[in-house]
Amino acid sequence: MKNLPQKLTLALWATATSSLPVLAHEGDDPLLARVMIDQFEWRDGGDEADPYVLEAQAWIGKDLHKLWIKTDVERVDGETEEAEIQALYSHAIAPFWDVQVGVRQDLKPTPEREWGVIGLQGLAPYFFEIDAALFVGDSGDTAARLSAEYEWMFTQKVVLSPEISVNFYGQNDMHRLTGSGLSDAQAGLRLRYEIRREFAPYIGVNWTKSFGNTADFVRDHGEPTSDTQWVAGVRAWF
Repeated sequence: MKNLPQKLTLALWATATSSLPVLAHEGDDPLLARVMIDQFEWRDGGDEADPYVLEAQAWIGKDLHKLWIKTDVERVDGETEEAEIQALYSHAIAPFWDVQVGVRQDLKPTPEREWGVIGLQGLAPYFFEIDAALFVGDSGDTAARLSAEYEWMFTQKVVLSPEISVNFYGQNDMHRLTGSGLSDAQAGLRLRYEIRREFAPYIGVNWTKSFGNTADFVRDHGEPTSDTQWVAGVRAWF
């Protein structure tokens, strides 16, 4: 298990490059790219310093095969407290559904962690956007994440977006304050106004809560196990 992320990277590269000769002859399947900033926001920290959060993803590729980059960063008082990046090969298996494999690097908090990733991303019935992933670390540690988002259009420009994300871990990690089982959940409600389809400021509320062993670790560390924050930010893509 020691070199699992490296092995997955090689498999990712081999799979992607093996498909290039075939795709190169498909004139009706051009190479495309997109960058999506899902959240770039300020959150009300209450009595503490206000955090700033960036959640973004980008892809390049064709209909069936794409390379995805996903990142999630949180900064507080000028310091990066959480930072994660994923590099994934994505293969379409059905309309609006992709299987993704690759690597994830947790940069903050320390110590750093490397994970192999296998996931499923797509559009479920009733237009719920789903992103589910299983992670396996160097030492055999396991984790899973499930995220769902929905867009409710009041008008052509005003959109309400509820979302939820939950994390599970297969073991305790006191260094990162994560416990086995259901670890934490985050839910948000954001109302945006699309000045253009590609650019939309928003306001909303974000709620987080720790569970089980994670809640015990967080409580022992002198931090709250749940928090509700007002947010304001922008969403953009190009």
